[in-house]
Amino acid sequence: MQYKRRRKIVFDFTETENQKLMIKSVKEFCDRYLTSEKIREMDDKGHPYPRDIAEGLCSLGIVMGTVPMEHGGSGIDWMTQGMIAEVIGYYDPTIATAAGFMAVETGWGFTIDRYCSKTVREKYIKPAINGEKFVGIATTEPGGGSDVAGFKSTAKKEGDEWVINGEKTFISGTEECQKWGGGYWINVRTGPTLPEAPHRNMTSFFLPIDADGVEVQEPYRDAGRMAISTGGFTMKDVRLPEEYRLGEVNKGFYYTMEGFDNARLLIAFSCVGVIQRVIDEATPYIKERKVFGRPLAKYEAIQFELAEIYLEMEALRLMAQKTAWMQDIRYQEEGMPAKTSEARTFKPTEVAKWISLIKWKGPSLALDAARKAMLWFGAAGYTKDYLLEAAWRGVMSYVVGAEGGLNIQKIVVARELLGKEFIPYK
Repeated sequence: MQYKRRRKIVFDFTETENQKLMIKSVKEFCDRYLTSEKIREMDDKGHPYPRDIAEGLCSLGIVMGTVPMEHGGSGIDWMTQGMIAEVIGYYDPTIATAAGFMAVETGWGFTIDRYCSKTVREKYIKPAINGEKFVGIATTEPGGGSDVAGFKSTAKKEGDEWVINGEKTFISGTEECQKWGGGYWINVRTGPTLPEAPHRNMTSFFLPIDADGVEVQEPYRDAGRMAISTGGFTMKDVRLPEEYRLGEVNKGFYYTMEGFDNARLLIAFSCVGVIQRVIDEATPYIKERKVFGRPLAKYEAIQFELAEIYLEMEALRLMAQKTAWMQDIRYQEEGMPAKTSEARTFKPTEVAKWISLIKWKGPSLALDAARKAMLWFGAAGYTKDYLLEAAWRGVMSYVVGAEGGLNIQKIVVARELLGKEFIPYK
């Protein structure tokens, strides 16, 4: 029997010189402006996010860094953007910077740029890249969030305009967006809801936060990631010109899934950074703190937990790197830069499966790492003298639903393993 020779696939995650230089500049900025003291101050003070830090991060070219250079971005690949997200997650383990600012603006800003008109790009995307405005995602409604197709907001065409009505809730950065200017990716119904296919007749738009008919609600009192606001807004007879539509009519579901993939990838990388920070915070403490005459680090119960956390963190990092590699190949055919020369591609659903794997694993692992470290610290772990409790509170937002709840990720993975006919809600 003859076997067909398979082409060798090379996974090379070695940092390039350009990546090293970019990561070095990000770390130097964080060493100066995102110190432990500053992060604690931001967490205690609460939102809005410090404008000077936001502008500083933008000046490095790392916010929406994957946006092509001809559109005002840095044109970097997703592997590099993921490495940056890991650094940000390390320096700000409350994940206010990594999630509410970086992942939202980068993942969704990039996706908006792919499907928006020149008008939206010039008025909102380019200024947001420079730190002058804020852009994000607003898909969640009072009736649900992870069920992306289960929303009620509508849009009706009247001449050259779309009239939009509805409500969005649990949206990152509403206060920042109001103060800085900007807007959000929204989804609305442009046709009847079809019980057999609720994802159809769904169209995406860019909604300026200051559009007539938009009323922003008071921010919620979140448990964590205090430095970035979370709120909602209502839309009453909001009129948007045709040029504010994103992509084709009735195809918004597919564009939205792409946006979630981009943001979830960065979330997983930031979780690696949080876990590494927890390890680095905890290691010196358990070496020095003595109980019954011996350092905590000499007790196997703690040694084994530390080793297990480290193992899972390294596994998560490799999974995230592989997923970024797949994502780069996925976009490579469209002329986007990628640290790979692989002449192959992946189905979007295969990439989505891996993104769901790391979005499922990352937040749960980061939360568990912070919780265990707090237990090692005893009463000290329950104080604000350390950032462990702030990390624990912040990462919980990833777990409960930011960019998709954990059970939704399991459904996505199972769908790819079993087939669409076994989706539980069909």
